[in-house]
Amino acid sequence: MSKIEQFKLTIRFSTTFILCGILSGVYFLVWNNVYNPEFENEFRGQGKMFLVTVYFLILLVTSIALGASKVDKFRKSEIIFYQILAAIFANCIAYAQICLLEAVLANIFGMLYILLIQAAVIVAWTLIATEIVRRLSPPEEMLIIYGSHLATEIVYKMSEMEERYKINESINVDAGFDEIVEKINKFKSVIICDVPARMRNDILKYCYQENKSIYVVPKISDIIVRSSAEITYFDSPILHAHSQGLTIEQRAAKRLMDIILSLFALIVFSPAFIVIALAIKLYDGGPVFYKQKRATKDLREFDILKFRSMIVDAEKDGPQPATDNDSRITPVGKIIRALRVDELPQIINILKGDMSVVGPRPERVEHVEKYSKQIPEFTCRYKVRGGLTGYAQVFGKYNTSAYNKLKMDLMYIQNYSIGLDIKLIIMTVKILFKKDSTEGFRGK
Repeated sequence: MSKIEQFKLTIRFSTTFILCGILSGVYFLVWNNVYNPEFENEFRGQGKMFLVTVYFLILLVTSIALGASKVDKFRKSEIIFYQILAAIFANCIAYAQICLLEAVLANIFGMLYILLIQAAVIVAWTLIATEIVRRLSPPEEMLIIYGSHLATEIVYKMSEMEERYKINESINVDAGFDEIVEKINKFKSVIICDVPARMRNDILKYCYQENKSIYVVPKISDIIVRSSAEITYFDSPILHAHSQGLTIEQRAAKRLMDIILSLFALIVFSPAFIVIALAIKLYDGGPVFYKQKRATKDLREFDILKFRSMIVDAEKDGPQPATDNDSRITPVGKIIRALRVDELPQIINILKGDMSVVGPRPERVEHVEKYSKQIPEFTCRYKVRGGLTGYAQVFGKYNTSAYNKLKMDLMYIQNYSIGLDIKLIIMTVKILFKKDSTEGFRGK
């Protein structure tokens, strides 16, 4: 790890540690005045310190898990969002503890007051912390080495965070290794994008020897190898890359979580189901649900369910992507699309086992055929059930290419864990407020 990266990690952890300490102090002060009088005899001295320490640890671990600590990588709005989510999670656990201790539902306004103060602290602290990081750690001056495709997409995306990255020069692999090395020596950071394997290996080894900070745009093979397990039976290192998708234990745990969450969601959203169904039916008398053929695990086809937001027979002339001002969208459809509730019936798909809460987004059958011809590895994403949300849905955008979405889906499959599912479910809240993150083909 370079000195720059070590410094950033130190800054990242220090700022998060201090912020969580301040937020825990806010929690303690309000708790001590609002809730503690009920337990004055039970909580004194070490008892109070134990409660606030547990709260601090929950908050710190959640903040790091969500990425709220990455003040050197994320935008200010993202850091604020993730940190507030971490505070909400910690406060929910704290409130549950208080209710258990009181054996009744405690006054919730105290916790809301805590969250309000914490949100103000988080915003102020994020502005200060990001400014400190900007001054102490100026943008990395970088060289990008590219292969057959000019890496304009990567350059454009990284230029959106000019306070973090500054791509000064670029060079094509056709220039030759010697000329590339001369360029590398002028920079502390290097981006390797779409470079042939042999040349890439030579560049990686040289950058590693010279202590350069290396950024690599991964290929499909990189993602597979990245999740490999080490085999240490022999005196020669061996990596074992699994290719069967999820293990039996993982599939069982994931399915159990899907059943519990979908049943809970059906109960919670049942009033919304009734209101939306009545509105659709009363408007034009047509069917409430719209069915569309999608592909899930092992390329099995199923009918995905949505609340119908378009006129009946909107696709009689064939599938057509909806536009923002599409005349086929009904007045009711505009409302449910704006509120992002047209996808709610997919909870039924999850309960039936057609889908999972988290997984690659199920594509239309015709799109699977199209993308598979362009990208032979595309079918690898069907080692698991399609999901309502997922890695590509959270980190991708409307205009993210099919190839990049595939890489994100494979990163999810190869690095699967229940913890990752929970993190993606929490982070899905964020994309509900981002228009460019919504699904490209919403259908009816």
